[in-house]
Order: sequence, then structure tokens, then C-alpha cells
Amino acid sequence: MDKRELGAFLRSRRERIRPADVGLPVGQRRRTPGLRRDEVAHLAFISTDYYTRLEQARAPHPSGDVLSGLVRALRLSDAERAYLYLLAGVELERPPGPPREVRPSILDLIQRLPQAAAIVLSATYEVLAWNDLACALMEDFSALSRRDRNLVRRAFLGPHPADGRRLYGVSDADEFSHTAALHLRGTAARYPDDQETSELIAELRSGSVEFARLWNAHDIVSRPTLCKTFAHPVVGPVAVNCDSLDIADRDQRVVIYTPEPGSPSEEAMRLLAVLGTQRMDVPG
Repeated sequence: MDKRELGAFLRSRRERIRPADVGLPVGQRRRTPGLRRDEVAHLAFISTDYYTRLEQARAPHPSGDVLSGLVRALRLSDAERAYLYLLAGVELERPPGPPREVRPSILDLIQRLPQAAAIVLSATYEVLAWNDLACALMEDFSALSRRDRNLVRRAFLGPHPADGRRLYGVSDADEFSHTAALHLRGTAARYPDDQETSELIAELRSGSVEFARLWNAHDIVSRPTLCKTFAHPVVGPVAVNCDSLDIADRDQRVVIYTPEPGSPSEEAMRLLAVLGTQRMDVPG
């Protein structure tokens, strides 16, 4: 435990917060910037004396509950939270299951990609967020239940169209299924006590011979698919590059689909962008 650095860090975080940010009156007599020590202590549900000693590097080892209170009171970011726990010498508690809340900045990012289809996936392949072009290219995710927005469940358990195609008629359905199964094994290892993850895996193992075979192989490495083609019912085949950006602190991924410039697929994506998320009838 680095008491001096911990105290300095707490003080710096306290001084950056305005009283109005946490619903406190500004008042007329504030000698220091930000919050007072007693205000932080009140918000964190600890004594003012103990918080003061923390800042002065005189306090004993803080508990996990104390640190959680300080995170809330000081409005720490995920990175700041991790640093606080590191300074205090306390192991950072892992979330019980895959995080589902998407950062507002990521939500804003995918909406700022009008010429690319983008989705945010959880560690269990649930589609957590999407932009309009992703809905036009794949499916209107807003019309689906949480259960039906899980891509790995859809890949292995359907719905399966009459022609046998799976997962939006995408060209790499088999490769995706294989990769998803391997990634899901890693997810199960990171969240061994998460009931929802365990139930998903049990459902897949019992409902899909293919998934059970992949699961029992115990493989954990797979090559990502860098390009794929969607067989779209209205605009025809749409070939796209597929890039995945990890959001490490949330155990999530942003998947971005972009066509090659000047290609027929780019024209198809432009048409889809115009059509947006309107319901489109399949011809014939």
C-alpha cells in the first residue's frame, strides 16, 4: 500500500469536483477548490477523521467497502478506480458477469459512423448497441428481445432459413460459429459464477451437436475473419471488411463493417443508409 500516493491521489480527485456536481450547495466560504473532506466522507459513508487520515497518509489499510464508497463519492472513472485499488493494495473486484452497460462515448462513436455498420458486443456475444446502418445490413435489433440479440445463440440454434443459411446469410457463418465457441470458453473462465453465462453454455451444448463438439475440444485460439459478405435480401451481396476494437475495461468489442471504397458494396451500403431501419420486404 502506497499511503503517500494514495493520499495525494484522493486529494487531487476531491479538488476537481464541484459541489454542484454532487448536488451540494456551493456556499460562500470555500477556502479550497472542489469538495471539503467532510463532504467526501459523508458521500462515501465513512468518518471525516478516517478520510482525513487517508489523505494525510496516516490511515490503516482501507477495506473494499471503503474504496467502493470513495469511487462513488469521487466519481472515479474505471481507470481511476483500478488505480485507487492498486494504490490501496486491494485486489480489484471483478464484476459477477459480463458487463452490459456501454459507455456513452462508445454509443456516440458508433452513431458518428454513418457510412459503416457498427455494433457493440458483450463477452457472451449479446448485441448491446448498434447504429442505423447495422440494423439495415443485419436486422432491426431494437425489435428483438435480449435473448434473440445473442449472436452465438443465433449462430448455433437458429432461426435457420429454408436454404440452410444462418446468421443473416453471412458468408463466414461456420468460421464465426467456431470463433464464438472458443471466445465463449474464455468468457466462462472469467465469470465462473455467472448464472446467465452458465445457462447459455448449457443451452448451446444441449441444443447443438456442433457447439458441443467445439466445446469439448477445449481449443482457445482462433483467427479472426477480416472480411465477409452479407447476402442481403434487398440490395444483394454486400462485401465488407470486419474490424473489431476491444473495450478492455468493459470486456466488450466494437465490431465495424466497412465496404471497399468505390466498390458495388459501397453503393449498396449507401442505399441501405438511405433506407435506414425501415422494414424491407424480401422480393419474390
